[in-house]
Amino acid sequence: MSFEQNLFFSHCDDSAECLAIRWDCVDFQNRIIHVNHTLSDRPDEFGDCSKRMLPTKTAAGTRDIPMVQEVYDAFLMEYEFQSVLGFCDEEIDGFTGFVFCTGEHKALHPGAVNRAIHDAIDSYNEEEVLMAADENREPFLLPSISAHILRHTFCTRLCENESNIKVIQAIMGHADITTTMNIYAEATREKKQEVMMNLEGKIIIRPERSDS
Repeated sequence: MSFEQNLFFSHCDDSAECLAIRWDCVDFQNRIIHVNHTLSDRPDEFGDCSKRMLPTKTAAGTRDIPMVQEVYDAFLMEYEFQSVLGFCDEEIDGFTGFVFCTGEHKALHPGAVNRAIHDAIDSYNEEEVLMAADENREPFLLPSISAHILRHTFCTRLCENESNIKVIQAIMGHADITTTMNIYAEATREKKQEVMMNLEGKIIIRPERSDS
């Protein structure tokens, strides 16, 4: 999974929304991804953990997400790869053509995303510890990160660059505007502190002292 595809994961409510994306949800012409289902393998009332397609958690979760250039390029590259290597051939509740699939052409399990993130972090941290020891310095270790943290980070960065709360709510799929507002307030508070720190020493103009 590429960095750009991980970027798309950050838009979604959780990895279950992303893994439910099929190629017919990806509108390359209009550069939009239609989010309308989640893929779950949690036990049902009978304890069955089979994969199944479910509606999004809320009506707001069913939404259209515009693709930035990096995401568009990543999905286009993935489509070209699968055109050669083969598309996902697993059918789940009548749905086929899942974008995120294994080398065996099966849809990924929802837990696979966080495992991939954790494996990448562990690999980096192990290498960083060795490099830091060789360079006689303290290692810079990454904390534990999940797909949900990526989503929260994306929302924070979006709030720092976009003032239209309704647009942010629509992109994130927040059912309650309060959720958007809380993250927005947190992001803008940090941004205001940063701006004011940058102004330090630049606002007050002190008159030059006369030598006489």
